[in-house]
Amino acid sequence: MAVRIRLTRVGATKQPTYRVVVADSRNARDGRSIETLGHYNPRTDPIEVSIDEDRARKWLAQGARPSDTVARLLRQTGVLPATKPTAKPAAK
Repeated sequence: MAVRIRLTRVGATKQPTYRVVVADSRNARDGRSIETLGHYNPRTDPIEVSIDEDRARKWLAQGARPSDTVARLLRQTGVLPATKPTAKPAAK
């Protein structure tokens, strides 16, 4: 089973908030999830991110792969190490 850590959309029409969930990658975006790790609200200022770091590390250690957006959020909260920007090769 391919397990992903990804966002599930909740909230009213045109007012999205998201849950950070662990789910089978074959399930629909808002389908069944295995566990909820936290939430993300991009509409507040500053943006609100709350993730259970211990549970996220446990799932990452077991091989769960985060989506691109969740990986960015995990880097912001300190769960994943920050990546160094890579230099683009020079144009010929």
